[in-house]
Amino acid sequence: MDLNFDYMKIYFDGGSRGNPGPSAVGAVFLDKNDNVVDEISEFIGHCTNNIAEYTALDRVLDFLKKYVQKYNVRRIIINTDSKLLYNQVRKVWKIKDSEIFEIYKKIARKLKDYEIVDLRLIPREENSAADRLVNMALDHGAGQDSFGKSLLDGNNIRFGKIEET
Repeated sequence: MDLNFDYMKIYFDGGSRGNPGPSAVGAVFLDKNDNVVDEISEFIGHCTNNIAEYTALDRVLDFLKKYVQKYNVRRIIINTDSKLLYNQVRKVWKIKDSEIFEIYKKIARKLKDYEIVDLRLIPREENSAADRLVNMALDHGAGQDSFGKSLLDGNNIRFGKIEET
């Protein structure tokens, strides 16, 4: 498989069972040709669904560093189905929750490390792969974090195509 890193696409999600409740994050990293190159599926403890969404983006930005450095990725397309996160990170809506604001400040600092970041709001059904990783981590529970492409059955996952701009 030839990987193409002109840009990377990331689909991420955070969720909780109960609000607050047991929570997890998931993310799928794809190259320009929609090859899955990495995944995150991590149980993060007990929090709200919104904190889980923000934590997922924070984890994605940390994880991305290795690709930016190793493959000189210049453009990053990050997809979320969280309208709240999307509008707050873009400063359209104010952040009222102090815990979320602390995570937001970390995210804002990390975003400065990347040359071009395109945050996109997508329909929930286009984020099914990341959602599936969240649910896998929740099913395994605390202490059972899981990482790796082998966790997914690619035949059952649909990725939304991104048009080049």
